[in-house]
Order: sequence, then structure tokens, then C-alpha cells
Amino acid sequence: MKAFASDNYSGVHPEIMEALHQANHEHMGSYGADEITARVVKKFKSLFGDDTEVFFVYNGTGANVLGLTASTQSFNAIICSELAHINVDESTAPEKFTGCKLIGLPTTNGKIYADQVENRIQRLGDQHHPQARVISISQSTEYSTVYTAEEVKSLSEIAKKYNFYLHMDGARISNAAVSLGQDFRTFTKDASVDVLSFGGTKNGMMFGEAVLFFNPSLAKQFAYIRKQGMQLHSKMRFITAQFDALLSNDLWKRSASHANRMAKKLEHALRQIPQIKITQAVDGNGVFAVIPKEITEALQQEFFFYVWNDQTNECRLMCSFDTTEKEVEQFAEKAKALCSAL
Repeated sequence: MKAFASDNYSGVHPEIMEALHQANHEHMGSYGADEITARVVKKFKSLFGDDTEVFFVYNGTGANVLGLTASTQSFNAIICSELAHINVDESTAPEKFTGCKLIGLPTTNGKIYADQVENRIQRLGDQHHPQARVISISQSTEYSTVYTAEEVKSLSEIAKKYNFYLHMDGARISNAAVSLGQDFRTFTKDASVDVLSFGGTKNGMMFGEAVLFFNPSLAKQFAYIRKQGMQLHSKMRFITAQFDALLSNDLWKRSASHANRMAKKLEHALRQIPQIKITQAVDGNGVFAVIPKEITEALQQEFFFYVWNDQTNECRLMCSFDTTEKEVEQFAEKAKALCSAL
């Protein structure tokens, strides 16, 4: 079966698999005391600046939760989109480990905006009320839309106005960078983001994410927070070897560009089918579409994908670094044939 369910369904990019193989040839220091990790830290610093603090963790939930833990105390609140991964798909891990209340703001396109956030800030200094401390955004969003650098800056201005921090969940940050045609730094550090979860798993890695602190004061205790949070990988070279490959020879860009391109091709094909309605701008590697409920099950028998909204039958179709044009064409042809029979 062909998979449009998630970019987590894809395999590991061959160049990354080769990097893992090479890292397996000899003994190296554990817990990050190895030459590969040191080299990759330098690569991240070259992308974001020498004052960036770089840590590696095992998965995306760990990156988000521990980055937020370093930015909050247990009586704080975190403002995010109601669709945010931390609010919807990380179970109660954010609440359990940070102790914070999540305040989800309504959204029609996955994004939240500065005026909307400011309108939700209330009762600061009131001991009876959770004290907002962090604004968290996803880039790309859960709807595969992308924040512009200006939109990120407007949120960081609100954060600074109220002495908050701005956190970015960058699980699909490579797709966002390709969509914007900008380097990573432009819409992160230069837009005054404080903490970034830099994703690799959804762009061809087997496992591993990075937590980057552009506000060094937040990183002071992170080594202990990471260990306490069970995210300190002993054979860390197998995380960093993957990032070494991802950040070499523009692999991150090649993979994300292909995934985004396949999503645009899928969008174009589905727009030719009158019974199917595209619901969101296709900025990244995801297409959201209302598909007739009558054909959904038949489509799912040949292609993995998820129904995103049960009430409207809005479906999520994700493309990956290894999605082929043939698979996109086959999906569209099958959808068209099923719709024609309605």
C-alpha cells in the first residue's frame, strides 16, 4: 500500500543510512563525547550563530517538552494553537513534565497571530490564575501552512512585551525553509525565537531531534533536564551522524523540496476533481482536502491516509522525501474514478 498518512511512514534516506553505517565502524565516546557530535554542533552553530546552545534528544515530543520545561515553571501557562502538536498529539506529556496549563487558541489555518495572543493574555500577577510564560508555534503548522518571518517577529514582539519566551516546534522546519525560500536563521533566531525544536525524523532520519537555544540563559540547566527527562542518548553518535548527513550536501533541502513538490503536484491533481475540495494553502508537504465520505474507505484500501476531521471528512495527505510522482498520479486517478461513480 502507498502511504500518504504521514512523513513518519517513510523509510530512512539512503545517505542517512550510510552515515549510520559509517558511525558503526568503531568505538567512540558515549553521551555526546565523540567527534561526530562535536562536528554537528559546529554545523548548527554555523547555521545559527556561535552563541547557539545545541542539544540532541531522541524524539520530537522529548524536544518540545524539555525545551518548554527549560522555559517555564510549573505554575506557568503555554499559549499555542488548539491544533498544536503539544496540545493534540503529545498526549499529556507537556502537562505532566512541565506542570503547565496549555491554552489553545482557535485557528482556521493552523497559525496563531499576535493580536489574538495578546487578547488572551490576562490576570498576570494574579496568584489564582496560571501565569502565561511561553508562546509556542509550529513551523510548518499542523495544517502544513507556514509562518512568514514577519509573522514570527510579530509574535516575538508580543512575547518580549510581556517578558514571555517564544518556542518553535520545528518538526517540519526544512519544509518551511524550502517553502519560504529562506535560510533557517531568518525566521528563527533573527525573528527572536528563544527555543527551537529542530526536526529530522520527518525529513528522512530514523530518529533524533535537536533542541536549539538562542536565548542562552534558558540552556543553563538543560543538560540536567535532558537526563531527568530520559532523553540523553548514550550512543549519541547515531543521532548526530544522521544530522551530519542531513546538513551536508543540501540533503535537508533536497529531501524537503521533493516532498513539497509532490504535495503541490497532488494538490493540482485533486483540484481537477469537482467533488474534492482543498481546504488549506499547500505551503509545505501536506495537502488537506474534503473527500466524499462515500469513497474514503475504498481509497484507504489502497492508500494509507488519515481523516483529519470526522465531521467534515477533511483528510490529511502527507508527502515525503521518497513519495513518487507515480504514487501521486495513482492516488488522483483512483480518487477521480471513485468520484465519477458517485
